[in-house]
Order: sequence, then structure tokens, then C-alpha cells
Amino acid sequence: MDPFFSFVSHYWWLVFPMSGLIGGWARSWSKASERRHRRRVELYQLRNQATQAVQASQTEVLALIATHDAVNRRWLDYELDVGKLIDYPVMTDVREPLTVAFLRAKREADGLRPAAPGDIASAARLAEYRAAVNSFELAFDVAEREAKRIKDSNFTGPERQRLATARQLLRIASDGAATPAERQTAYKRARRELDGLIVLPEATVAALEEKIAGILDAGRAPDRHQG
Repeated sequence: MDPFFSFVSHYWWLVFPMSGLIGGWARSWSKASERRHRRRVELYQLRNQATQAVQASQTEVLALIATHDAVNRRWLDYELDVGKLIDYPVMTDVREPLTVAFLRAKREADGLRPAAPGDIASAARLAEYRAAVNSFELAFDVAEREAKRIKDSNFTGPERQRLATARQLLRIASDGAATPAERQTAYKRARRELDGLIVLPEATVAALEEKIAGILDAGRAPDRHQG
């Protein structure tokens, strides 16, 4: 007789306790497998949540950068348009607390601006940039509203007349129909009229002079061609 069957025939009663052991081992294995599965699911959920948090964070950073750019463009409209600064001189008047607050908020936001959305890798850094952009936008809104409300009312009658004269001279300086001599003279006179009244940012002066230089070069181009 086969040794295995011989063993079974003599010790058949062991089948019952062994079946219990096997059943218990199977149940333990099943529970362990279930626990491993739960851990894998939990790890997947954690990784998924972390990925979603990063994506949400970068989406917010992109939105903040867009808001930052929009406010900078609004300020650039003043910086590159001297006529607009003459109409609303408070925007560059550093004696005005609201203007100072706006310029300070701009420097802070610009200093915290990331080169790329991924550069902001912590919640604290994101909160700092968010607060700076929100403060910048609010400070600009307040300063602009005040500038439009006041306009040139802070100036005396003679000073307002000088501003009006400067505005007319700048129109001549930017007029392609005027002669080069007329444009240059008008620009120099406009700068004299504004001296002591409005502090023009360097970007404003550079943009204005570049525009006038472009007009002058265009006016001289036919002469160079004819020569």
C-alpha cells in the first residue's frame, strides 16, 4: 500500500484538527491580504490627494500671477502715457500716502513673484504671495480712485494752467505733422512746465523720448533717402 494512504488510514482522525488549522490559516491569509489591499488603496488615495493639492496650488499660483500682471499693466498705462499722468498727477506724487502705499505694495508683490509656478512649494509661501498680490491690487484700486477723484485740484490756478500748457505742448511734440524743430522745442518747453509740478518716472520719460525720436527719425528719413 502506498505509504501516504497507509498513513491516512491509521491517522484519519488528524484530518479534523488539520482542517481547522488550514481553515484558520486561510482566514488569516485572507485578512492579511485584505489589509494589504486597504493599505495600497490608502496609499493611492494619499498620493492622489497630494497630486491634486499640488495641481490646485499651481493653478492658484497661475491665477495670482495673472492678477499680478493685470495690475502691472494698469500701472504701465500711466507710466507710458505722460498725458494720463498730467490728468491724474496723484499717481506719481510720493507725498500722497495712498500713492506711497501702492508703490510699496507693488515692490513687495514684485519681490515675491515666482519665476515659475513650481517655485512656490509650500502653503506658507503661497499664502505670502497671495496676500502680497491682493494687497497690491487693493492698494492700486484705492490710489487710482483717489487720483481720479482729486485730478489736479491739489494745484493752484497758475499751476493748473502750467499743466494745461504742458499737455498742449506734448501734443505738438508727438504730432507727426509738426516740423522736427517744433517738436523738439515743444518737448523742451513741456518739460520746463512740468518741472516742480509732476515727477515723471524714468519709464515715462524714456517712452516719451523714444516716441518723439521715432517721429523725428521718420521725418528725416526722406531727406536721407534724397541725399
